[in-house]
Amino acid sequence: MLQFPVAGLLIAGLLSAPAAVAQAAPDISLANVKTHLTQLQSIATANGGNRAHGRPGYLASVTYVKNLLDAAGFTTTRQSFTYNGATGYNLIADWPGGNTSNTLMIGGHLDSVTAGPGINDNGSGSAGILEVALQVARTGFQPDRHLRFAWWGAEELGLRGSTAYVNSLSSAQRSAITGYLNFDMIGSPNPGYFLYDGDNSDGTGAGPGPAGSAQIEATLAAYFSSIGVPTRGTDFDGRSDYGPFISAGIPAGGIFTGAEGTKTSAQVALWGGTASRFDPCYHASCDTISNINDTALDRNSDAIAYAVWTLAGSGSPGGATVWSDDLETATSWTRGTADTATSGLLERGNPAATSSSGVATQLDAVNSGSYALVTGATAGSSAGANDLDGGVTSLLSPPVTLPSSGTLTLSLSWYLAHLNNATSADYLRVRVVSGSTTTTVLSQSATASNKAAAWATTSANLSGYAGQTIRLQVEAADAGTASLVEAAVDSLKITQS
Repeated sequence: MLQFPVAGLLIAGLLSAPAAVAQAAPDISLANVKTHLTQLQSIATANGGNRAHGRPGYLASVTYVKNLLDAAGFTTTRQSFTYNGATGYNLIADWPGGNTSNTLMIGGHLDSVTAGPGINDNGSGSAGILEVALQVARTGFQPDRHLRFAWWGAEELGLRGSTAYVNSLSSAQRSAITGYLNFDMIGSPNPGYFLYDGDNSDGTGAGPGPAGSAQIEATLAAYFSSIGVPTRGTDFDGRSDYGPFISAGIPAGGIFTGAEGTKTSAQVALWGGTASRFDPCYHASCDTISNINDTALDRNSDAIAYAVWTLAGSGSPGGATVWSDDLETATSWTRGTADTATSGLLERGNPAATSSSGVATQLDAVNSGSYALVTGATAGSSAGANDLDGGVTSLLSPPVTLPSSGTLTLSLSWYLAHLNNATSADYLRVRVVSGSTTTTVLSQSATASNKAAAWATTSANLSGYAGQTIRLQVEAADAGTASLVEAAVDSLKITQS
């Protein structure tokens, strides 16, 4: 990771994200990731103790990664650039297939500083990305989005490789990259679990990332929530290779386990470890294979896979459409009979943007088209004028008769937004109702923190309801006192495959 003046790492609540994906991400083998790290250590040892820009250890690192990807079926390109009179290289690896106009990039820097082998910074991110890419090949993953992996050169000298790459793209090529995931230092020996603050829920520093960054943050947060590991935000401060991407308006996100900063006592209580530096060997000769926390490396490598499998389109399964509703045409959604809310009731509407204290609580941009199911579509005189108040509001879909065979999958888009006066009693839920049987397929509770509205996607397997007639129930609640809560659902679809 590039050295900048030390800034405080920011602590705030994060968005939560999809509860499920249609195709489960694979478990990434810690042993395999550490094998890559051992190879990078051996390369550094054989080449003057480092893998820095312009040094033979860096080119040998590129060759190691490239050979594995070529053998796995990737299309690789070694892009050269010049800095400080030396030739540097980026390695770009494209996985065949997917919509190239909707490309998800996954990257991290491969170079070290001259002082040491750079096994945590950033052999850890490089090795995690590499093993995820190899798992894409081993599983034959064919997502909707095109996948492109990248290993950057000369990050330690000022993001030189990633900047050269972004600057080399035409405007059309930049527009085709619809998300960038950055992984830099994912195995710090005294780790924290920080996610880039895509939605600016921290309210500090550089502000939010480009539109779509909040969804990336939410997706990563969902993985850590699923394994019971709390996360905190870190600012888009330009310290790593996401910088040129967000400057170009490309949504970004990623993971960071800490560098030269000191873990606070509150962070020790949250994550364990000691009140000392996250990485005492940051930019030093002791950043060797011994400078890795295996638990953090394992968790974060799995998180990379989860993000790739989720964001690349496995949450939008293919197959024959059984039923869909993009809400652009009025259909027979009916109000629940047990509703208690007094304002901001769920309705099919064209929502107006609302915000409070800089937090977007309702979006005027729906997931598709112009309409969504939303709590109080009109803006009113203030953010709290038409927000959800007074209890529960719900809508029930028209009946849907499911086929009796095949894999049946529900997918939808959603958000739940609230201010820091919300409580865990406030929520958004989506349920499947068949006779007296009800199954909750999405349940998102609020927290006492600012959470801006940002569309996310989720999916659920409905095969257990094959041959039955079901209805979908969307329910939102403001059960806390004086909470400002908004929610929306869009792009509902059931497919058979």
